[in-house]
Amino acid sequence: MNYTLNQLQVFLKVVQCESVTKAAEELHLTQPAVSIQLRNFQDQFDVALTEVIGRKIYITAFGREIAVAAEKIIQEVQAINYMTLEYKGRLTGRLKISSVSTGKYVMPFFLTDFIKDHSGIELSIDVTNKKKVIESLEKNDIDFALVSVLPSQMNIEKLDLLQNKLFLVGNSKTAIESGVKSQDAFQELPLIFREKGSATRQTMEGFLKNNNVAVQKKMELTSNEAVKQAIMAGLGYSIMPLIGIKNELSNNELRIIPMKGLPITINWSLIWLKGKKHSPVSLAFLDHLKRTKNQIISQRFTWYEKY
Repeated sequence: MNYTLNQLQVFLKVVQCESVTKAAEELHLTQPAVSIQLRNFQDQFDVALTEVIGRKIYITAFGREIAVAAEKIIQEVQAINYMTLEYKGRLTGRLKISSVSTGKYVMPFFLTDFIKDHSGIELSIDVTNKKKVIESLEKNDIDFALVSVLPSQMNIEKLDLLQNKLFLVGNSKTAIESGVKSQDAFQELPLIFREKGSATRQTMEGFLKNNNVAVQKKMELTSNEAVKQAIMAGLGYSIMPLIGIKNELSNNELRIIPMKGLPITINWSLIWLKGKKHSPVSLAFLDHLKRTKNQIISQRFTWYEKY
């Protein structure tokens, strides 16, 4: 047998995702590239690792045993890499963060300098909705979570990073008058919601409830990008985080509609389980944020502070 470390990593990710497409996304590879690596790996075994029924891939019992062995091999290789770097006096290890979907516009800017200064760190960021973020935190599968709505029934500690401002947003051709009252506007307004489990949806529903607004027309989409495209196409309006619409505002594809009670202002917060035993890597990252977050905000988010 002559399989490579890359083939082991690709196969393990396919097993974890139970999907070639999702594995490709997480590995930042094309689907054909993953399929080729999977096929080359399979060619070295006389027993099937996977089988395809319809359009779904299934992992065989033998395939799952190989995946367990592959994970151990990958962990051992990582341990060798870490030991080598530690011997040279460099900070090493994994930093695992889960972020709500709109946090992808925030978190990278707070990570860039830290990762550049510590090339021995392996970074893992899972971008998903709030429900899944909190599940990862509860299981202690991650070091930190980035959220804009704090979980109400968890013992956590936090570090506030940046304000999260949510405005009513329409396309550039919207006919809604500025300053309109929410009770009047939302009676006939086609309103676009994020999916259940989304922090943006939770904040939006809280605003409508607090203002005694009954929405007559609404639709649901499963990503911030989908909501933006729908608004630009004229399908409706939404209450959206400012952080995700910088380019669309600059290009005059979207516009903010002033409304009483908006913007909603909360915080992007990095949270972790209270009493968590941090690794040297996560402790170093916390220290980095405490020292540099104000500088990062002033350098990277000057446009944001104008709204």
